[in-house]
Amino acid sequence: MKLRKGSRRAVGFRFGIVAAKFNAQVTSRLLHACVEMLTAHGVPQENVIVVKVPGAFEIPLVARTIAKSGRFDAVICLGAVIRGDTPHFEYICAEVSRGVGQAAVDADVPIIFGVLTTETVAQAVERADTKKFNRGGEAAKSAIEMVRVMRKIREDVETCESGQSTSKSGRMQQGRKR
Repeated sequence: MKLRKGSRRAVGFRFGIVAAKFNAQVTSRLLHACVEMLTAHGVPQENVIVVKVPGAFEIPLVARTIAKSGRFDAVICLGAVIRGDTPHFEYICAEVSRGVGQAAVDADVPIIFGVLTTETVAQAVERADTKKFNRGGEAAKSAIEMVRVMRKIREDVETCESGQSTSKSGRMQQGRKR
Protein backbone atom coordinates (compact mmCIF):
# COMPACT_ATOMS: atom_id res chain seq x y z
CA MET A 1 0.00 0.00 0.00
CA LYS A 2 1.29 3.41 -0.90
CA LEU A 3 0.67 6.12 1.66
CA ARG A 4 0.29 9.57 0.18
CA LYS A 5 0.49 12.59 2.38
CA GLY A 6 -0.79 15.80 0.95
CA SER A 7 -0.52 19.33 2.08
CA ARG A 8 -2.91 20.56 4.71
CA ARG A 9 -3.69 23.55 2.55
CA ALA A 10 -7.34 23.87 1.68
CA VAL A 11 -7.18 26.71 -0.83
CA GLY A 12 -10.22 26.58 -3.09
CA PHE A 13 -12.23 24.32 -0.78
CA ARG A 14 -15.74 25.47 0.19
CA PHE A 15 -17.33 24.71 3.54
CA GLY A 16 -20.75 25.07 5.07
CA ILE A 17 -20.99 25.25 8.84
CA VAL A 18 -24.20 24.55 10.74
CA ALA A 19 -23.98 25.82 14.31
CA ALA A 20 -26.58 25.46 17.03
CA LYS A 21 -27.41 28.60 19.02
CA PHE A 22 -28.47 26.63 22.10
CA ASN A 23 -25.63 26.49 24.65
CA ALA A 24 -24.12 29.53 22.96
CA GLN A 25 -21.35 29.89 25.55
CA VAL A 26 -19.97 26.64 24.12
CA THR A 27 -21.09 26.65 20.49
CA SER A 28 -19.75 30.16 19.84
CA ARG A 29 -16.28 28.95 20.89
CA LEU A 30 -16.59 25.88 18.67
CA LEU A 31 -17.59 28.06 15.73
CA HIS A 32 -14.79 30.55 16.31
CA ALA A 33 -12.14 27.81 16.46
CA CYS A 34 -13.58 26.08 13.40
CA VAL A 35 -13.47 29.22 11.25
CA GLU A 36 -9.98 30.08 12.53
CA MET A 37 -8.71 26.61 11.62
CA LEU A 38 -10.19 26.77 8.12
CA THR A 39 -8.66 30.22 7.59
CA ALA A 40 -5.28 29.00 8.90
CA HIS A 41 -5.36 26.27 6.24
CA GLY A 42 -5.93 28.74 3.42
CA VAL A 43 -9.71 28.81 3.11
CA PRO A 44 -10.80 32.36 2.30
CA GLN A 45 -13.72 33.64 4.38
CA GLU A 46 -15.87 33.98 1.26
CA ASN A 47 -15.64 30.18 0.86
CA VAL A 48 -17.27 29.59 4.26
CA ILE A 49 -20.96 29.99 4.99
CA VAL A 50 -22.31 29.78 8.54
CA VAL A 51 -25.93 28.93 9.21
CA LYS A 52 -27.13 29.15 12.79
CA VAL A 53 -30.01 26.95 13.90
CA PRO A 54 -31.98 26.99 17.17
CA GLY A 55 -30.53 23.79 18.63
CA ALA A 56 -28.75 20.53 17.88
CA PHE A 57 -31.94 18.77 16.79
CA GLU A 58 -32.24 21.13 13.80
CA ILE A 59 -28.69 20.50 12.57
CA PRO A 60 -29.26 17.42 10.34
CA LEU A 61 -31.92 18.93 8.07
CA VAL A 62 -29.94 22.10 7.45
CA ALA A 63 -26.69 20.15 6.98
CA ARG A 64 -28.36 17.90 4.40
CA THR A 65 -29.86 20.88 2.57
CA ILE A 66 -26.52 22.69 2.42
CA ALA A 67 -24.67 19.55 1.34
CA LYS A 68 -27.18 18.75 -1.42
CA SER A 69 -26.86 22.29 -2.82
CA GLY A 70 -23.68 21.23 -4.60
CA ARG A 71 -21.94 24.43 -3.52
CA PHE A 72 -19.77 22.94 -0.76
CA ASP A 73 -17.02 20.36 -0.50
CA ALA A 74 -17.97 19.53 3.11
CA VAL A 75 -20.35 20.57 5.86
CA ILE A 76 -19.35 20.91 9.50
CA CYS A 77 -21.96 20.49 12.25
CA LEU A 78 -21.34 22.19 15.59
CA GLY A 79 -23.46 22.00 18.71
CA ALA A 80 -23.51 21.05 22.37
CA VAL A 81 -25.94 18.69 24.06
CA ILE A 82 -25.46 18.59 27.81
CA ARG A 83 -27.14 16.00 30.03
CA GLY A 84 -29.90 17.30 32.25
CA ASP A 85 -32.35 15.70 34.65
CA THR A 86 -34.62 14.20 31.98
CA PRO A 87 -34.15 11.59 29.22
CA HIS A 88 -34.23 14.44 26.67
CA PHE A 89 -30.42 14.16 26.34
CA GLU A 90 -30.56 10.59 25.01
CA TYR A 91 -33.27 11.39 22.48
CA ILE A 92 -31.52 14.46 21.12
CA CYS A 93 -28.07 12.82 20.96
CA ALA A 94 -29.43 9.77 19.17
CA GLU A 95 -31.43 11.75 16.63
CA VAL A 96 -28.71 14.28 15.88
CA SER A 97 -26.04 11.63 15.32
CA ARG A 98 -28.39 9.48 13.24
CA GLY A 99 -29.57 12.48 11.26
CA VAL A 100 -26.10 13.80 10.49
CA GLY A 101 -24.94 10.35 9.36
CA GLN A 102 -27.99 9.91 7.15
CA ALA A 103 -27.54 13.40 5.70
CA ALA A 104 -23.97 12.56 4.66
CA VAL A 105 -25.12 9.38 2.93
CA ASP A 106 -28.04 11.14 1.22
CA ALA A 107 -25.96 14.07 0.02
CA ASP A 108 -22.76 12.15 -0.86
CA VAL A 109 -20.77 14.96 0.74
CA PRO A 110 -18.65 14.75 3.90
CA ILE A 111 -20.63 16.00 6.87
CA ILE A 112 -18.52 16.30 9.99
CA PHE A 113 -20.02 15.64 13.42
CA GLY A 114 -18.70 18.34 15.75
CA VAL A 115 -21.55 18.12 18.23
CA LEU A 116 -20.44 17.77 21.83
CA THR A 117 -22.41 15.33 23.97
CA THR A 118 -21.29 15.81 27.54
CA GLU A 119 -22.41 15.01 31.04
CA THR A 120 -21.76 18.52 32.41
CA VAL A 121 -21.41 22.12 31.33
CA ALA A 122 -17.82 22.04 32.61
CA GLN A 123 -16.98 19.16 30.24
CA ALA A 124 -18.50 21.04 27.31
CA VAL A 125 -16.61 24.23 28.16
CA GLU A 126 -13.37 22.25 28.44
CA ARG A 127 -13.89 20.70 24.97
CA ALA A 128 -14.52 24.15 23.52
CA ASP A 129 -11.49 25.78 25.18
CA THR A 130 -9.38 27.43 22.48
CA LYS A 131 -6.24 27.01 24.60
CA LYS A 132 -6.72 23.24 24.80
CA PHE A 133 -8.41 20.67 22.60
CA ASN A 134 -11.20 22.56 20.83
CA ARG A 135 -13.57 20.23 18.98
CA GLY A 136 -14.52 23.03 16.57
CA GLY A 137 -10.96 23.29 15.29
CA GLU A 138 -10.67 19.52 15.14
CA ALA A 139 -13.92 19.33 13.13
CA ALA A 140 -12.40 21.77 10.62
CA LYS A 141 -9.29 19.58 10.28
CA SER A 142 -11.48 16.50 9.78
CA ALA A 143 -13.47 18.31 7.09
CA ILE A 144 -10.32 19.28 5.20
CA GLU A 145 -9.02 15.72 5.38
CA MET A 146 -12.33 14.27 4.22
CA VAL A 147 -12.48 16.62 1.23
CA ARG A 148 -9.04 15.37 0.21
CA VAL A 149 -10.03 11.72 0.76
CA MET A 150 -13.22 12.06 -1.29
CA ARG A 151 -11.44 13.88 -4.11
CA LYS A 152 -8.82 11.13 -4.25
CA ILE A 153 -11.41 8.37 -4.24
CA ARG A 154 -13.42 10.07 -6.98
CA GLU A 155 -10.25 10.62 -9.00
CA ASP A 156 -9.35 6.93 -8.68
CA VAL A 157 -12.87 5.86 -9.66
CA GLU A 158 -12.82 8.13 -12.72
CA THR A 159 -9.43 6.74 -13.71
CA CYS A 160 -10.70 3.15 -13.43
CA GLU A 161 -13.87 3.97 -15.36
CA SER A 162 -11.82 5.51 -18.15
CA GLY A 163 -10.19 2.13 -18.82
CA GLN A 164 -7.14 2.37 -16.62
CA SER A 165 -6.66 0.33 -13.48
CA THR A 166 -4.20 0.50 -10.65
CA SER A 167 -1.91 -2.45 -10.02
CA LYS A 168 -0.84 -3.54 -6.54
CA SER A 169 2.30 -1.45 -6.94
CA GLY A 170 0.18 1.66 -7.49
CA ARG A 171 1.16 2.05 -11.15
CA MET A 172 -1.50 2.66 -13.75
CA GLN A 173 -2.10 -0.08 -16.28
CA GLN A 174 -3.75 0.76 -19.60
CA GLY A 175 -6.71 -1.03 -21.12
CA ARG A 176 -7.63 -3.52 -18.39
CA LYS A 177 -11.23 -3.37 -17.30
CA ARG A 178 -12.58 -5.20 -14.32
